[in-house]
Amino acid sequence: MKLWQKNGDADAAVDSFTVGMDREMDLFLARADVLGSMAHTRMLAKAGLLGEEDLRPIQKELRTIYDEIADGKFRIGDGVEDVHSQVEHLLTERIGEAGKKIHSGRSRNDQVLVDLRLFLRGEIEALCHDMEKLFGLLQELSEKYRSVLMPGYTHMQVAMPSSFGLWFGAYAEALTDDMQMLLAAYRVCNRNPLGSAAGYGSSFPLDREMTTRLLGFDSMCYNVVYAQMGRGKTERIVSQALANIASTLSRLAGDNVLYLNQNFGFISYPAELTTGSSIMPHKKNPDVWEVMRGKCNIIQGLPNQVTLLTSNLPLGYNRDLQLLKEVLFPAIGTVRECLSMAVYMLENITVREDILHENMYDYIFSVETVNRMVLDGMPFREAYRKVGLDIENGDFNPERTVVHTHEGSIGNLCNDRVAALMQQTVSGFGFDRVHRAEEALLEYADGIR
Repeated sequence: MKLWQKNGDADAAVDSFTVGMDREMDLFLARADVLGSMAHTRMLAKAGLLGEEDLRPIQKELRTIYDEIADGKFRIGDGVEDVHSQVEHLLTERIGEAGKKIHSGRSRNDQVLVDLRLFLRGEIEALCHDMEKLFGLLQELSEKYRSVLMPGYTHMQVAMPSSFGLWFGAYAEALTDDMQMLLAAYRVCNRNPLGSAAGYGSSFPLDREMTTRLLGFDSMCYNVVYAQMGRGKTERIVSQALANIASTLSRLAGDNVLYLNQNFGFISYPAELTTGSSIMPHKKNPDVWEVMRGKCNIIQGLPNQVTLLTSNLPLGYNRDLQLLKEVLFPAIGTVRECLSMAVYMLENITVREDILHENMYDYIFSVETVNRMVLDGMPFREAYRKVGLDIENGDFNPERTVVHTHEGSIGNLCNDRVAALMQQTVSGFGFDRVHRAEEALLEYADGIR
């Protein structure tokens, strides 16, 4: 029997089709669902809608269920529609009639909304920490190889000198922008929709400020209709943040595939981090980076999937929205996996330190030669023409030194300033305040136990 059924059973085919993967996806939300119920029932008690004699066993048993979730013992039973139903069924089985009272003033619509936001803000925090690890490693590699030159390209043609310091540092700074997008997504997630019920509020005297405070949200979603409209929009904003991270990782992966190619030979990895061929004994394939590139390119299409799922829906809840979990939740895991593998691979990278000694890179120093002539007093256009003619006539003999001093160049990477940008963004999340709120919810229940 479903929570919404009055009598009789739902058609089995309809049940199977409409529930789909919801039970599997809802396991991700179990911890958040319990926290939301802890806050909601305390608010009901304050509003006089739940007696102390009911609040105590509810809080005590919710804490037990929370521990079961943490221990991997929580399951959504056959015939139980979703995580909200499972938690309520467990409470009713274990403590009796009090378990049936926890849904007052709520709809499954705002219950799943608050679950999603609690879950997503936790996943964003985990992503943030994963990105910080990759960022720190990229900066470390940038400093380590700051003076090791490599070719820079435009139009995939050899262009000007670059350095491994610039290459690693560029991806570190790219992550600062990605972190800004993640912070924006976090701020959207960290607003409380609880109390909007089915999207039109409730005649119960709910204290939404209280649940906002107890759950550690920055603020509530004030307008109850907009709170429901936020379903889909929140997921789209999170998916855009994921797509930005994936774009950076995809490009980093593509560079690694290219630079590991024997025609480049700029970098290498231990044999155990590459794969071989069934027919060519010399092969050392960059499969990790290729698979990462493919996965991240798929993630870059995620915002379009979310948009198409939600673009023509009328106001109010629509069942289509449950499908968002199936595309978004696995994507978060994929991005986290890719961040972790990028760190694992780059911890074992070896860079070649004599690349630009080869004659094939003579012309890469042409701009440096032109600039030295200009510094000695020759007009730029004349210096440009002279060096061009020397190259055409085979008379160009470059001086293989590079002197770049301006901010962000080979000789002045500004890694410390980039690190400050990242730290400023990370400090804006305010994870500690959320941790304190969630810990206080659990401690309150512990006090009852």
